[in-house]
Amino acid sequence: MKGNILDKLTEEAFWIGMGEGLLKIFLILVISSLFIRIGKLAVQKFFVFRDKSPLRVSERRELTMVKLLENILTYVVYFVALMMILETLTINVTSLVAGAGIVGLAIGFGAQNLVRDIITGFFIIFEDQFSVGDYIKVNAFEGTVEEIGLRTTKIKSWTGELHILPNGSISEVTNFSLHNSTAVVDFNVSYESDVTEVERLVEDLLRVLPAKYEDMVSMPELLGVQNFGASEIVMRVVCETAPMRHWYVGRMIRKEIKLMLDGHGIEIPFPRVVMYDKSKEQPEESGEGERSGG
Repeated sequence: MKGNILDKLTEEAFWIGMGEGLLKIFLILVISSLFIRIGKLAVQKFFVFRDKSPLRVSERRELTMVKLLENILTYVVYFVALMMILETLTINVTSLVAGAGIVGLAIGFGAQNLVRDIITGFFIIFEDQFSVGDYIKVNAFEGTVEEIGLRTTKIKSWTGELHILPNGSISEVTNFSLHNSTAVVDFNVSYESDVTEVERLVEDLLRVLPAKYEDMVSMPELLGVQNFGASEIVMRVVCETAPMRHWYVGRMIRKEIKLMLDGHGIEIPFPRVVMYDKSKEQPEESGEGERSGG
């Protein structure tokens, strides 16, 4: 037996066949990588040309479809490459696939979560619940959708963390990117201020802001006095903005109102501490008591 192995290793035909097999495997891997790269470029070019056609879908939907088609292309090419490599290694692929079908049936009962993830991912894409680039909140995770696959969804938070969620675990989604947002800005003025004059100045300011900030969909609106605080009057301004731009617009409105109030000498109240020294009044009180006693 040992001699047969040595004879086999010393045969020229064995090493030629080994070299041909390794070369075929190398070519299969190289061609697969090139095919995936060319396929991804073709998918991207297809959607570029689609932009110029009258039958367009939204940009966010296009990004989702591009990512999904690229993933499907990668899986299919790698699967075909694996089958070709197995054939190169003289492994009977037909019997392997048949056996895998029987084993897969047994494993399928234990892979319910995987099947649920794929089915949920299909309906997320089909119903356009959210797309790549949308800002969403799923359970305790909130951020921008980086990628949607048939099994998982990747969400990147604003602090940089990347959350990878199985699609089957996504039961409730809040999508902040579908409709316009609303910026709500509260600011305070003192009780000594002329509220009518403050309202007039703020309304004059709000009329010119849409020309400065393009994220404002409509002119900001002053709702009026919102609340009475311990030492201030709370006033509220609201503004419709482009999706997810309400934080930026809110900061700009606060800045503009602050500069305007400072320019007109209108005070924004702030906490004050009044120091009371009771010892200074003590001599006067004692003196009055002596005089009354005399």
